[in-house]
Amino acid sequence: MSLDKETARKVARLSHLEMSEEELERRVPQLNTIMNWIEQLSEVDTDNVEPLANVANIELQLRKDEITDGGDAQKVLANAPEETQGFFVVPKIVEQEG
Repeated sequence: MSLDKETARKVARLSHLEMSEEELERRVPQLNTIMNWIEQLSEVDTDNVEPLANVANIELQLRKDEITDGGDAQKVLANAPEETQGFFVVPKIVEQEG
């Protein structure tokens, strides 16, 4: 897979990153190098390899899986820049192609 300048420009825009034409020229080859490494990793046969959860061979203590209300909703919402009806208000960031 190879990224062209237009795709890199679109990814930058969707990521809310401002990039000049010079930056795009410099980044496209770097992104293509990263994509090539990712493609190489996908070729590695991992069928008989168990997932590694921890490099040290220790058992982690697990907490009980209990449903809670998170404690005190008012204290949590006190940190919100904006709140309505007990919920955080966040800006809409969905963009439509067209």
